[in-house]
Amino acid sequence: MFTAYAIITVITILANAGIAVADLKRAGFVLANSAEVGLPQTWLPWLAALKAAGAAGLLLGLAGVPVIGAAAATGLVLFFVGAVAAHIRARVYHNIVFPGGYLALAAASLTLTVAQ
Repeated sequence: MFTAYAIITVITILANAGIAVADLKRAGFVLANSAEVGLPQTWLPWLAALKAAGAAGLLLGLAGVPVIGAAAATGLVLFFVGAVAAHIRARVYHNIVFPGGYLALAAASLTLTVAQ
């Protein structure tokens, strides 16, 4: 069980750290997606900070502070529920798989963290 927890959590950490960097760099796909769902570009650094904090919290959870890991996973689940909701609200379905994938990773990390 620990192996599954570690693998999924590391994947979730890398995915969220990567997208946080893309947000901060204002990558083209990030700007295009933000515009489609009606997200102001001024929010990108704040959203990147939340994703990076979630990744850091998951890393702390792996390092032996499970309460922080569980809190980070919960925060990421809530964050990506909001992202999926923003896509649905804006009727942008062609790329909803991306926030859905991040949501699935966060939910799996939360489930495995709680099961530890």
